[in-house]
Amino acid sequence: MTDQTTDARMPALYLGHGAPPLLDDPVWSGELAAWAGALPRPKAILIVSAHWESAPVTLSASGPGTRLVYDFGGFAQRYYEMTYDTPDASALAARVAATVPATGGWGPVHQHPSRGLDHGAWVPLRIMYPDGDIPVLQMSLPTDDPHRLLDLGRRLRPLRDEGVLVIGSGFLTHGLPFLDEFRIDAAAPGWSREFDAWAAEALARGDVEELASYRSKAPGMPYAHPTVEHFTPLFVTLGAASDPEEPGDQVVDGYWMGLSKRSLQVA
Repeated sequence: MTDQTTDARMPALYLGHGAPPLLDDPVWSGELAAWAGALPRPKAILIVSAHWESAPVTLSASGPGTRLVYDFGGFAQRYYEMTYDTPDASALAARVAATVPATGGWGPVHQHPSRGLDHGAWVPLRIMYPDGDIPVLQMSLPTDDPHRLLDLGRRLRPLRDEGVLVIGSGFLTHGLPFLDEFRIDAAAPGWSREFDAWAAEALARGDVEELASYRSKAPGMPYAHPTVEHFTPLFVTLGAASDPEEPGDQVVDGYWMGLSKRSLQVA
C-alpha cells in the first residue's frame, strides 16, 4: 500500500467503541468508516480506552503484531478469534514517554510488555483502519479526575503535530445494569437521552467546566454512568484540543442498545 500519511496536524477524537457486535452493524460501522475516510491519514494512533484503568500512566506492548485482549463475554466464538496485526509502535512509545515526563504528579511512564489492545481500541480501529497498517499504542486511563485528564491531554497535544491521532475511547452513556433489553435497536431510556442531550449542549458551547462537573450537574446520573470510565476519556481528548473550550464537531450521534454513541472531533 502506498504511504499516504500526512504532515498535517491531526485532530483528536472521542468515540464510542461499542462491543464486538458493532463490527456487524452496517449503520454505526459505516459512520466510523466514513469518519476515518474524511481524516488525514495518521502516522500513528495513541488511544486511551475505558477498559484499561491503571496508574501511573502505562503503555501497551509496542512491538509489531501486538496481541488483542478479548475482554468480553457471551459473544459468538468468532469474535475471540479476530486479529488486528499492527506495525511496530516503539517510536511512538518513546515519544509518549518523553511527552509525559515525571512531573506534575504523573510519575515516569511505564510500559507493560505483554499488555495487548483491548476491545475499546481494536473494535473501532478495525472498522476505521481495517488494513491494520498504522502503528497503534494504547495508554492506560490513570485517574478519573477530569482536570487531571485535561492536563494529561495537554501534554499529549504536541504529538498531533507529528501526525499522531489521539483518541479517547468510551461511551457517552454506559448504564448497562439499567438496560431493560439488550438489542441494538432498543429504545434509549430516559436517563440515557437526558444525559446525551445535556452533554451535546455542553459540548456545543465548549463548556469544559460544566462537563467536568457531570457527577453533580448532569441529568441521568448515576444511571448513565454507574462507573465513570466510559465518560472520562473525553477529558483526554478535550485536553489535547488546541483550545479545549472551542466547540468540536459532533460527528456521530444516536443510540446503540439504548446507549448514546455520540462522538466528537476537536481541532
